[in-house]
Amino acid sequence: MTKTNFDRFDFRPFIIQAVEKLGFKQPTEIQERLIPSLLKGESAIGQSQTGTGKTHAYLLPLLQNVDPTQQEVQVIITAPTRELASQIYKEVVKITNFCEPDAPITAKCFIGGTDKQRTIEKLKTQPQIVVGTPGRIADLVYDQALFIHNAKALVVDEADLMLDMGFIQDVDRIGAKMPEEIQMLVFSATIPEKLKPFLKKYLENPKYTHVAPKRATAEKIEHVLVPERHRNKVNLLQDILLSYNPYLAIVFTNTKKKAEEVARGLEAKGMRVGRIHGDLSPRERRKMMKQITDLEFQYVVATDLAARGIDIEGVSHIINYELPSDLDFYIHRVGRTARAGYSGIATTIFSSSDEDAIARLEKMDIQFVNRDIQNGQWTNIEDRNRRKNRKKKVDEADATARKLIKKPKKVKPGYKKKREHEIEKYVKKQKRSTRNK
Repeated sequence: MTKTNFDRFDFRPFIIQAVEKLGFKQPTEIQERLIPSLLKGESAIGQSQTGTGKTHAYLLPLLQNVDPTQQEVQVIITAPTRELASQIYKEVVKITNFCEPDAPITAKCFIGGTDKQRTIEKLKTQPQIVVGTPGRIADLVYDQALFIHNAKALVVDEADLMLDMGFIQDVDRIGAKMPEEIQMLVFSATIPEKLKPFLKKYLENPKYTHVAPKRATAEKIEHVLVPERHRNKVNLLQDILLSYNPYLAIVFTNTKKKAEEVARGLEAKGMRVGRIHGDLSPRERRKMMKQITDLEFQYVVATDLAARGIDIEGVSHIINYELPSDLDFYIHRVGRTARAGYSGIATTIFSSSDEDAIARLEKMDIQFVNRDIQNGQWTNIEDRNRRKNRKKKVDEADATARKLIKKPKKVKPGYKKKREHEIEKYVKKQKRSTRNK
């Protein structure tokens, strides 16, 4: 068996085998910092952006600590969306497939939009690992179909999104049925103020690990700004998509209504478009995710539901049809591309009302290039701050001129006019020299 840097954590053989098969060689920063304490059963808060390896930072130690001889619920993992819960469950199965035949670890995924009665019938044997959405898990617990009174650990993944979507109350309902001394693991990209009462209730002196990204976004993403310039926005979007000819592009909008409007607008132009938003039924969402995974679509229009936690392989381009009001979601959106060492392009269609938001993104060390497209042809255009910078230079030149050209000691009639004329001459000269550079 090939040696990996995970061997020193003293994992059981089946986990080491799984890690090797998954191609993990070196633990990520959050794995390095969290795995030793989680193996000891300690509670923790992990704050990190998507793509940092946090899922395996908690899965590996939790699976290590499962007792295969006890056929009862030992670990509960909650996620805010069905897609993310299904994704985590698949990762659990990838690892548990390597268990010894005489010591299997059982796992089940419980999400909304599935037949609850059929799920209850299958719970005659309790799984050791439960993954799912908080509402469905809580319902099964309160219907006395799922027994969690002996569970050792509860994971709250994407906790800030859980809070935004109103699911923290369901997590609380689950926590209330578990032993007091549980290992609580909370993972979140941000720790909003409103989340703190929940953390305080369940966590006493937890290990807090914050993995700050070296950059706000991946290095291999090119950030492009395209001005709207009062053009038909769907036509402009079509022009951008056709010129990129992406492997897979996700177009982000801020609302379900806008996502549907944009998708229909592109379909009216003969483009085959997928969509991911909250108005799709559970069945439609499952079908859509399978179609996207099977590469049936080259273009997908989505709300921020797809920006957090859903890992769609092969996304080469991100298009921000609208900038999000919460700029953290810009980071989450563009994080869908340039994964696993690949490069990606994130293009934003902007208008003058977006200037403040773009300036704030630039302060987060995101460097934009300014381009425009007409009839499928891309051109580099002047920096949108050019006029602002020129005015600033003119103002600076004026201030310098007023320092240099001082009021004469002996004033004569008309001296003010003469001084202003000299200042104006100086400023014009500076403007000329700036233009010639």
